[in-house]
Amino acid sequence: MADDGDVIIHPEGHEFGEQMSLGQRIFYRFMRGVIIVVTRTYFRARVRGAENIPASGAFILSPIHRSNLDTPFIALATRRRLRYMGKETLWKSRFGAWFFTALGGFPVQRGSADREAMRICQQVLQRGEPLVLFPEGTRQGGPDVQHFFDGAAFLACRTGVPIVPVGLGGSESAMRKGSKMVYPVRMTIVIGEPIMPPPGSEGGRTSRKAIKAMTTELSDRVQVLFDEAQVLAGRPNDHSGSDSAPTAAGPGSSAAPGADPDPTEPA
Repeated sequence: MADDGDVIIHPEGHEFGEQMSLGQRIFYRFMRGVIIVVTRTYFRARVRGAENIPASGAFILSPIHRSNLDTPFIALATRRRLRYMGKETLWKSRFGAWFFTALGGFPVQRGSADREAMRICQQVLQRGEPLVLFPEGTRQGGPDVQHFFDGAAFLACRTGVPIVPVGLGGSESAMRKGSKMVYPVRMTIVIGEPIMPPPGSEGGRTSRKAIKAMTTELSDRVQVLFDEAQVLAGRPNDHSGSDSAPTAAGPGSSAAPGADPDPTEPA
């Protein structure tokens, strides 16, 4: 039997945050308001393409990932509560379980099989909730998108929901990987048009080729949006030193495709 310290706590009344208490709803709105004030003032943040976010129903939000700031920053994209995967260790206290669930997180066991993580994400989408997946898997650096995992495309094909590509500009300069300093750099979100899965893929089997093709399209679109966001943030990408094109990769090398294993990112 596991020790009490190893028990994952789920707030009473739901398993993966599909229901929110009045207190959690108020808390989420309050925290989003704080994020908006901070990013609009300290980072002079702005959003372009907000009309591309579906007003209802499930979708997968797939941003570039360059900083710990990306997770809270992406909340500016929509008023809807976004869902994120988080390491199960964050749910080992009653306060942590309540706090991270209220912010949209749900626990995924570290080191678990890809299939289990995908099953949980599929349940979230089937409930009609928006899900954030960073397709690079973890924070990267530089002007070029790195290889994309197939998790977002796989889930889109399984559930029939669109993928919304997103470019985030300025976040790496504001707080680089490994840095504890946060600099007042202009930050910009550029949201692209949704990418729809192949017709007839929902609920059935989709060929690996089709999933790979969707991942490649997502990678190409995110690169364009990332470049645009960087220009708007006043820090244009320089691709002159690039010697390899970004590639799409399968989920096999990550325990939770699209999830960032960094402990400083709650969900």
